[in-house]
Amino acid sequence: MALSEFSLIEQYFAELTAKRDDVVLGIGDDCALLQCPPQHQLAVSIDTLVENVHFFADVDPHTLGHKSLAVSLSDLAAMGATPAWFTLALTLPEVNEAWLKQFSTGLAELAIQHNIQLVGGDTTRGPLSISIQVHGFVENNQAFRRDQANSGDLIFVSGTLGDAGAALKHRLDNWSPAELTADDWQYLQHRLELPTPQNNLVETLRGNTTAAIDISDGLLADLDHILSKSVKGAVIDLDKLPLSDALTKLPFEQASLLALNSGDDYELCFTVPATKVDNLAPIADKISCIGEITAEKALILRDQTGQHRHYDARKGYDHFGA
Repeated sequence: MALSEFSLIEQYFAELTAKRDDVVLGIGDDCALLQCPPQHQLAVSIDTLVENVHFFADVDPHTLGHKSLAVSLSDLAAMGATPAWFTLALTLPEVNEAWLKQFSTGLAELAIQHNIQLVGGDTTRGPLSISIQVHGFVENNQAFRRDQANSGDLIFVSGTLGDAGAALKHRLDNWSPAELTADDWQYLQHRLELPTPQNNLVETLRGNTTAAIDISDGLLADLDHILSKSVKGAVIDLDKLPLSDALTKLPFEQASLLALNSGDDYELCFTVPATKVDNLAPIADKISCIGEITAEKALILRDQTGQHRHYDARKGYDHFGA
């Protein structure tokens, strides 16, 4: 017997995640009823992933379930919010139970890891797309914002940059530099399809970060959002860009362009006053200082010789751009 919309939800999603005490009423009614803690603000974000736009049609459904939630968890991390609840709107071309089982398992594993509960959503028929709205808590006036960077703040990023972009270029352009091995490509593909949201850094960053953003469209494009909102500029040291072992095998110019411009890394970019850098010691092995915020409203790249290159920040990926 074919699954109905409601039996599909019941079988694959109703008991998907751990139960939270602040969920008064979850899946199964017209709305969820959720209890917000006192003296906290609610951080809300939504992302939609569309087949052949955000992921390939042949992607493994388990990794797609993971990535669908990971990109939204990354937004909560960028705001300094603790994950709490999420909703899922799933558009399917057909009911494929094997696909649903793998997708829901990948989604559930990451949700349980971050103690975030699925509290509602919708399913419908159509071209494959996934929309997830996440909700998290942040203490009043403690959210990381894009408009609070100050001149003299140091610029940090988490992890390594450009890996997902390299995997995407390999897939789209059949780009296969001789320097990279099969193991390198496996690693880069993993970085593209299974990004790690950096929510584990938030506790250390609280009280030390002046501005933050997650890197979804590329370092320069996303950093430019901070600079625009804060009305500031920046100097970036190219030789301080954190590169994976795979990308360090490439010519420096090629690797640095990937690190600067590639999206889908879902690392954090954040600014910290020089007086507070020592407070980041617990996460020092997970972050890199790559530059400094300046009063001059320009984004400057400084190469290994100390030469400056003014950079006109490109726009991030625009679904409706020319």
